[in-house]
Amino acid sequence: MADLRDENAPPPLPPRASGPRADAARGAPEPCHDTRRPGPEAADRGDATAVARLVKAGADIRERDKRGRTALLAATHARAAEAARLLIEAGADVNAKDGIDDSPYLYAAAEGPVEILRLTLAAGADLKSVNRYGGTGLIPAAHHGHVENVRELLKTTIAVDHVNRLGWTALLEAVILGDGGARHTEIVRLLLQGGANPSLPGRDGKTPLAHARAMGQASVVKLLEAAGAR
Repeated sequence: MADLRDENAPPPLPPRASGPRADAARGAPEPCHDTRRPGPEAADRGDATAVARLVKAGADIRERDKRGRTALLAATHARAAEAARLLIEAGADVNAKDGIDDSPYLYAAAEGPVEILRLTLAAGADLKSVNRYGGTGLIPAAHHGHVENVRELLKTTIAVDHVNRLGWTALLEAVILGDGGARHTEIVRLLLQGGANPSLPGRDGKTPLAHARAMGQASVVKLLEAAGAR
C-alpha cells in the first residue's frame, strides 16, 4: 500500500514533556516547596518531628493560618505538648491571639492539657489576658472541671475573683456550670483555699451558696458554708 503522507510535510512534534523540570525548561515557575513556612498544619497534626524540622529550617513561627492561629496555638488545640515545647523554646508567643481571642495560654488553661499550660506559664503567660467572654484563664478552667489546671493557676498571681462579661467569677462558674461532682467540688475547695470570696454574687444578686443550694450540690454547699458564705 502506498504511503499517503506528504514527504515534504514537517515531522510530527514529539509528545509534550510534563513535570517540574520540563516546566522549568519552558520558563514556567516550579512549584513552590517553601521549607521556611511555619506549620500550623504540622502543629495541628501534633507532628513534633515536622515541627522540629521546620523550626530548624528557620520557619517563621509567627505566621498564622486562616483562623488567625499561630503554630503554637494549633499545637495547643492538638494537645501536642512536645510540639508546643519545641515552638516555645524557639520563641513562640504564648499570648498571641487568634480570630476569636484564644491564645495558647488561654486555650491551654481552658481545655488543657496541663503540660502545655505549665509551659505557657513558664514562658511568660499574661495572667491578665482575657478570652472573648472577658474571662481570665482560671474561669473556664473552673467551668470545665480541669482540677490540675486550676491548681496550677492558683500557684500564680492570677486574680481569683475576676468577673467576666457574664458577671461570673471562677467560683460562680464552677457552681453554675459545674455538675456538683467530685471534680467541681474539688475546684470549689481549691478556689476557696486560694482566697475566692465565697459570697460574691453575680449580676442577678445570687451568691455561689444560693446557686449551690438551688442546684442540690450538697458537697459544695457544705464547703461554702464552712467558708462563711452567705
